[in-house]
Amino acid sequence: MKVAALSTLFLAGASAFAPSAQTGRTSTQLRMGFESEIGAQEPLGYWDPLNLCVNQPQERFDQLRYVELKHGRIAMLAVSGYLLNLSGTRLPGAIDYEGLTFDQIPTGFGALKAIPQEGLLQIIAFIGFLELFVMKDVKGKGEFPGDFRNGIDFGWNNLSEEEKRTKRSIELNNGRAAQMGILGLMVHEQLGNLKYIIPDPVFYPGAVN
Repeated sequence: MKVAALSTLFLAGASAFAPSAQTGRTSTQLRMGFESEIGAQEPLGYWDPLNLCVNQPQERFDQLRYVELKHGRIAMLAVSGYLLNLSGTRLPGAIDYEGLTFDQIPTGFGALKAIPQEGLLQIIAFIGFLELFVMKDVKGKGEFPGDFRNGIDFGWNNLSEEEKRTKRSIELNNGRAAQMGILGLMVHEQLGNLKYIIPDPVFYPGAVN
């Protein structure tokens, strides 16, 4: 179920700290900065207030960038799923053999308590399957952190270098915004004032105070 998947997507964040296999980039030269990398753009430019990448090799930067991309992708799914369910969208039918229907599952944190344990285990298993076998650079031919094409072009090679850089920048920035967005939704739900910041949502009764 979408609302359940949204809630358990947060669990996948822990695995985002696992290093990515990016064999296409092998430089071990130490660098003082990465000012020309994707994401270093106006108005902040290159920003590393904790000096995490000072005197670090390219591999360290790539690992941190992979973690950032992965969290961003999870957050984009989380925001989309949260708002979709908050609008009242639900799957038809029942979620278990006892007759609990999908539209009886609340939005957000409440879903974790309402979904049967077997359902949660299935969702976690599905996320684990994607993590281990699908969402990764299986063939080790990724051109950059987060490149999971695995030999399928998807039209990427038809783009100019400028277009590729633009699309990668858009994804990175959308992911950064989504991380702040899902954090805001989670905090406001717990504060009980989510209905004041989202105009006219179709709330499921009891989903949000």
